[in-house]
Amino acid sequence: MSSTTEQRKVNARMKNPLFLLWIIGIVAIAAVPFAMPSVQLLVSFAMAKGLGVLGVTVLLRAGQVSFGHALYFGISAYAGAFLMASMPGTDFVIVLIAGTLGAVLAGLLVGLFVVRYRGIFFGMLNLAFSMIFWSILEKFYHYTGGADGIRLPRPMVLGNTLDHVQFELVLFYTAVVLMVALGWFTTRWFASPVGQLFQTIKTNETRLEYLGVSPRHALLSGYLLSAVLCGVGGVMMGMAQGVVTPEYVWWVRSAEMVFIAVLGGAGSVQGAFLGALIYEFVRTYASVYAGDIWQMILGGFLLIIILFAPGGLIAILNSLFNRGSGKGGTGK
Repeated sequence: MSSTTEQRKVNARMKNPLFLLWIIGIVAIAAVPFAMPSVQLLVSFAMAKGLGVLGVTVLLRAGQVSFGHALYFGISAYAGAFLMASMPGTDFVIVLIAGTLGAVLAGLLVGLFVVRYRGIFFGMLNLAFSMIFWSILEKFYHYTGGADGIRLPRPMVLGNTLDHVQFELVLFYTAVVLMVALGWFTTRWFASPVGQLFQTIKTNETRLEYLGVSPRHALLSGYLLSAVLCGVGGVMMGMAQGVVTPEYVWWVRSAEMVFIAVLGGAGSVQGAFLGALIYEFVRTYASVYAGDIWQMILGGFLLIIILFAPGGLIAILNSLFNRGSGKGGTGK
């Protein structure tokens, strides 16, 4: 388990011609408001959701699946909503920070408990905490708005009041920056000594104990990172939609994140965003043109991926690119 070896892998990926393809993809996304303004908001949703999926992806690197990580997606969104409701005119940056801090605090409290468990127990305990919070949001409707949720007034941006179009543009490019920055940070974190210890939980947890490292502490470090990523995605989604409802923490949202993580490529940073982008477009247009069977379409799509491309969309893309370059292999 050498951080140097992982560092070499990261450097090799950056020198790979496929890296250029990702740069082109980012540039293409950045051009959406000007080239395809009709899908700008949809892409904003996809990037926000991709950040949440990235949080789930972090845990998959340790061999753990959380069926309740929408908890942090929702907590951060509600933290931002409560702040904006109590302090109208709060700046966009403050809302983003406050929402993220809410996810960090919740992640620490819940994480200290759930990191004792593994496998199905880990996944179901996360689900239980998520459903408890969902029940609180539903029952205390005088404070949370119940099923109707809380509407978010448009925040100020660096002291300036923006109109609807201007704010959506700021939100879009903030999401682009966060996607690139947090994606890069997560990749580097995986290559760091702390990240390497965290990933060892999947392959040989006993080895950590022999090294004098607490597996619980190692898992907690990754758990907090996953909570932060979900939190950033949640507060961004809340501001993009303009309303926060208990649906943000409903178990379906958590299952959706796991679905997208597997679709894009379990454990892949790029796959989290690629999967979220594909998922949002397929779900949106399938629900319009095939309203009665769009869930079946998505389910069938995932079944095909699991059976014929278990590495997800990212593995298919890598394989096609390497085959076209004459390298062969899967591109892992």
